[in-house]
Amino acid sequence: MPGAGIVDILFQSGHAADFILCVLAIEAAWLRHGRRWNYLEIAALLGPAAFLVLGLRAAMVGTDWWWIALPLAMSLPIHLIDLRTRLQAVPPN
Repeated sequence: MPGAGIVDILFQSGHAADFILCVLAIEAAWLRHGRRWNYLEIAALLGPAAFLVLGLRAAMVGTDWWWIALPLAMSLPIHLIDLRTRLQAVPPN
């Protein structure tokens, strides 16, 4: 890719999404070791974001539509489970 900048290369190759996934992994490690969260809590919080970024990566590299739709669809139930858990933990007013 002559003349392409580093940002162009990162987005065309999908590595920009890989960078975001690495940041999510660092956040997961911090939550686990720094805040003492269990793995299920971390998966519920960061799972939807990871699936959305995987769908983004698939779109960036031009894969078939179902490789984009599958992780996007998988993010919704995990998000809803996390949301239900968080709302149940809040005492009613």
